[in-house]
Amino acid sequence: MAGIYIHIPFCKQACHYCDFHFSTNTRTKVPMLQAIAEELRLQKQYTGGAQVQSIYFGGGTPSLIETTALKTLLLLIAQHFSLGKDLEITLEANPDDVTLAKLAAWREMGINRLSIGVQAFQDSVLKDINRVHNGQNGVASVALARQAGFDNLSIDLMYALPGMNQAMWEENLATAMQLQPEHIAAYCLTIEKRTVFGHWLAQGKLKAVDEETAAKQYETLVEVLTAHGYAHYEVSNFGKPGHFSQHNMNYWKRGHYLGLGPGAHSYNGATRQHNVANNQRYMDSLQRGVVPCTVEVLTTKDHINEYLMTGLRTQWGCDMAWLKAQYGYTLAEEGNYLPQLVERKLALFNHHQLILTSQGKLLADQIAADLFVA
Repeated sequence: MAGIYIHIPFCKQACHYCDFHFSTNTRTKVPMLQAIAEELRLQKQYTGGAQVQSIYFGGGTPSLIETTALKTLLLLIAQHFSLGKDLEITLEANPDDVTLAKLAAWREMGINRLSIGVQAFQDSVLKDINRVHNGQNGVASVALARQAGFDNLSIDLMYALPGMNQAMWEENLATAMQLQPEHIAAYCLTIEKRTVFGHWLAQGKLKAVDEETAAKQYETLVEVLTAHGYAHYEVSNFGKPGHFSQHNMNYWKRGHYLGLGPGAHSYNGATRQHNVANNQRYMDSLQRGVVPCTVEVLTTKDHINEYLMTGLRTQWGCDMAWLKAQYGYTLAEEGNYLPQLVERKLALFNHHQLILTSQGKLLADQIAADLFVA
């Protein structure tokens, strides 16, 4: 199984929290899409001919791109790759971009899953994080998608945001439950240095939400969503049965994927590569027929550590017997750390499967790092 990710590096404006690669200068959309198409042709052998089960348009804001251009990319993918029967094609969309005309065009070209960047439903919070849309746009975009026939919707929510108290977070969750999307991705705000929030934090203009408040909002998130039938299948992701994100699952289960576009990452089991995160340099290089990427050949240590990092974030955890058989690594060498995790109710260790509890998932990255091979 393989996946294809297409990074569309354009946005209407910069959200104050965003650390992804993007540009608000959309005048180069046409040459950018031509460059992505060229990279697709040059990279068609990267996944070794594995059947593609997931195509994901991310960004940036893919819903800014003309529907004809999206259709052209999908036709090129069909031309150069073997596509699975139950192919999942996801498009990230901002609520303010969602119209019935676009929805009809997206469905006609085969897009069968939308990931709508709602983030919050309070206008004051959306303004604070510099989103273009308002709360009503978020609700309306889901209703329009349903009207257009989409039956596989995901919405993004954020918690631990400045200006969002516990009552407001519970209000967001209640609104989300009324909308009943098949999938919810809920992210805790991380303030990155290169973002507006990062600069404000350094200047003393912004106070980060304390860990206790963030943990409380996370606990409420898990409690509400699991009570409404969503499986907490990854730290930040919740899905109804049969609606887990195939794109995400492929990543966490270390399937092969090809990332196209500036800043995109790829993995084929032997190497990782990441494209230059600069629009002009990316386009200039593809005009010369060269993929502007840095390639990393993975070592045994890399494979072990990445398995721990990705596996511990999921409901399936890590198979310690497989890890030992595959790489000769046993966690018994880590002393009393595992028994301590179990004692603190951060993990379960059933036979050979190490699975983090809901509380453990709060510390998933740190626990994985503690277990890394140095």
